Parts: sequence; C-alpha cells; structure tokens
Amino acid sequence: MAPADVPLLDGPVDIRGALDLERTKAGLRPWRLPSWTRPQFPTPFCENVVAQPSGVRMVFGTEATALDLDVLITKTMDVAAGEVRPGGVFELVVDGTPAQRVATPDGKVLVLDPAGVKPPEIQPGEPATVRFGPLPPGHKQVEIWLPQNAQVELIALRADGPVSPPEPDPRPRWVHHGSSISHCGEADSPLGTWPVVASRAADVNVLNLGFSGNAMLDPFTARTIRDLPADWISLKLGINVVNADAMRLRAFEPAVHGFLDTVREGHPDTPLLVISPILCPMVEDRPGPTLPVVEDGVLRFDAAGDPAQLAAGALSLSVIRDALRRIVAQRSATDPNLHYLDGRELFGESDLADLPDALHPNAAGYRRMGERFAKLAFADNGPFAR
Repeated sequence: MAPADVPLLDGPVDIRGALDLERTKAGLRPWRLPSWTRPQFPTPFCENVVAQPSGVRMVFGTEATALDLDVLITKTMDVAAGEVRPGGVFELVVDGTPAQRVATPDGKVLVLDPAGVKPPEIQPGEPATVRFGPLPPGHKQVEIWLPQNAQVELIALRADGPVSPPEPDPRPRWVHHGSSISHCGEADSPLGTWPVVASRAADVNVLNLGFSGNAMLDPFTARTIRDLPADWISLKLGINVVNADAMRLRAFEPAVHGFLDTVREGHPDTPLLVISPILCPMVEDRPGPTLPVVEDGVLRFDAAGDPAQLAAGALSLSVIRDALRRIVAQRSATDPNLHYLDGRELFGESDLADLPDALHPNAAGYRRMGERFAKLAFADNGPFAR
C-alpha cells in the first residue's frame, strides 16, 4: 500500500501530554500549558520551554509497517556554551515496548539572550521527515514520543497501512510540575525523563508540566493544575527560585501557600505531594543566583550569592527544604491528603557523580530518580497508593 496522509486534527491521532495545539504556518505546535496562559509568560525563555514537548506523544492504532512524520524543528542556541543544543530524539513505542529512536533533525534555531536584554532571534530552517520502520505486521498500538528539548511543529503523518483511533487510556492520571530537573533536557530520550520513567514503572498516565527555569510558583500554572483532571498531583518546588535569586523567604512562603490554595480549589481531596529540591551542593547553604560557566569547553553552573545574605532572608536549598517541610506539616493538620518528600531521597549524596554540570542530573541520574519515585510514591503505603 502506498503511504497515505493521516489527519493530525479531527482524525485518528490522539496527541497526549499537550494542553493546546497551535496552528502555525507550518503545522501544529503542541504547548504544555493552555493558550490563555501565553500572554502571561514573563520571558521568551518561558515561552520556549512550555513549547518544548516533554512528555508529549502521538498515539494511534495502525497496521502500517512504515511511518513518515514531517516536522519543523526549532532547536535552542545555548549562548553560554556557544552551540546549538542537539534536540534529542523521537522515540517509537509499539504495543508498550520501546522500538526505535530517531535523531531530531535540524530546522530553525532560537537564539535567546540569557540576560533578556536582546530580543529573541530566529535563524530560519526547513522542514524534515522523521522515518520509522520497519514496524511489525498486523494491528498494533503506536506511540511517537516527541523530543523533550526542542520545539516541534507537526506538519504531516503518512502511513503505508490503515490508521485507527487509539484504545482509550484507562490508567489514573498523575499531573506533575517542576523545573528543568523535571523537564529533563539532559535525558537520553523522551522515555528517559524521570516522570515518564516513573509513570511507566507505576503504569499510570503522566502529564509533565516540568518547565526548565520556570517552576516559579506562577499563578497561571497553579490555575492550570486546578482545572485539570488528576488522580494525583506532585509539585517539585524551590530550585528555580534559588537559581534566579527570585524571592526572599518573606515572599516564598506565602507564594507556596497561594499556589497550594489555588490547586486545592479544584482538587480539595486529591493526593498532593510537595517535593523539595534534590541535592545540589553549590546552593545547599549558599543563595543564588546560579550562573553558567564554561571551563575547557564544558558548561557548568556556579552559585554567585553571598551566604551572609541568608540572615536577611535570602534562600538556599536548606532554607527552602525547611520552609516546605514546615508548610506541609502545618497544612496537613487539616489536609490529610497533603504530603512531603525530601528531594534528596530521589537524588542524594551517593548520586553526585551523575550531576556533571553541578545542577542537572545526566541520563543515568534521571532514570534512577524515576525508579525511586515510583517505589516511594506509588508504593502500597506511599502518598499515591492506589
């Protein structure tokens, strides 16, 4: 059978993990927050990471043995390192089993000024085709997971066999929000991000709202989570506030309460897990900001804050963990479904060899985090016990 076009809207393909599909000149761009939030984004960097489809996948049934996906990719220029980020891979899953990875092709390049002074620059690029196959014969359920660290505009899908709507997903839904350490740009594949590793281990349906540099207790994110269906909710908070030196303790604690209040408006009884930061030695007892440093061609991060400012309310990770623990203990007296997890149980002292840039775990570190989260949170006596 000759390859035939498959509709990407109002057809058999279900795009899961996205909360909005924007029609662009090229095709469809998935966003991980709804369209009404975009006018409230504080920076182009925030817009970029929300448009990077960590956890987004195309799902359908098919008898095809070959699939072609036309896409227009936008990769990001890492200005500090002076290079374009690779953009990761597309990953094919057949009947629940990972089957193939295809490198993300080149396309456009987004150049962002980390200081926010210069406007974003787009270097033009062309669409490309991502090819999968050969797939096994017969009917099967197929998932195409999009790369977690490049924007993707979906242009066309072609299949050499019939395509049908996917089977419904009966699994309970876990909504997770966090920073780059939940976005997982350094993972080796879309299935290697720790929320996806955990969801596959626990056999649940995950929505990953991990936004690099943008877990800032933003009200638009809280309102989004409030309005979503969810069987469980987790919030991994703190590291970005330190990275940007964005708040003092006086502002941080009420902001956490306000975020939780908003989520609880829509989910008064849903199990809700607050996760403190993983171990990050440079800011354990020193405030931010954290700044990129290139040494021998390798990008790392270092803390530029003054420890003396802690006495004036500046935030380190130790201060944030104490605050989150205290807030959860106080609120759980009347909210028995609110729980706390120390992030160092996911990534701690024994894992530091897998923190190559001093801030982000590598692929092995993320996989270990996902495995540990599944065992801690979804255990029979865990906060997300079924």
